[in-house]
Amino acid sequence: METLELEIYGRYRALVEKSGAFSGRTCPDGEPARVHLSDIIDRYDVDENTRKEIVDWWEGLIMMMQHEGKQQAGHLQINKNVLIRLNDLHNELLKSAKHPEYGAEFYKTLPFIVELRSKTPKDQQVGELETCFNALYGTLMLKLQGKEIGKDTQVAINQISHFIGTLAAYFKKDEEKPLFEDEINE
Repeated sequence: METLELEIYGRYRALVEKSGAFSGRTCPDGEPARVHLSDIIDRYDVDENTRKEIVDWWEGLIMMMQHEGKQQAGHLQINKNVLIRLNDLHNELLKSAKHPEYGAEFYKTLPFIVELRSKTPKDQQVGELETCFNALYGTLMLKLQGKEIGKDTQVAINQISHFIGTLAAYFKKDEEKPLFEDEINE
């Protein structure tokens, strides 16, 4: 390894070990999530400047987790804020006759959401979108740990991923020019 690579590697290993980030969390199978930042960053085939930017981004994320006391569980406030905005947009899209394809995509995903929620204790159940994000996060953790994803789970994750991708595209459009601005002004 070159000097810069060693420095970056040392920085993120030290941060991960110090923070406890990515350990202590659980996966959908109930097993603890034990993932080191190196498991994530080493997957990128990028030049050193880009790798440094990735490490800096993860360092910032870890520092936010430490500052908010979220090393073991919970969501960062910034994520909660985005989820609120996504839920608002989701509800507007479902009510709107202008975007029937969004509703169709959601209703194709809903059986998977219902199934996931049925496997979650009542006191831990969350909204539809958060259920989707939790499923995607849990699957990521399983993959990073090298665990196998079952066929039925993969089918569900593919549909959830497609639905969230659709919502993300609408979110981006809404950021550029509000989708429901005309309806608000009427």
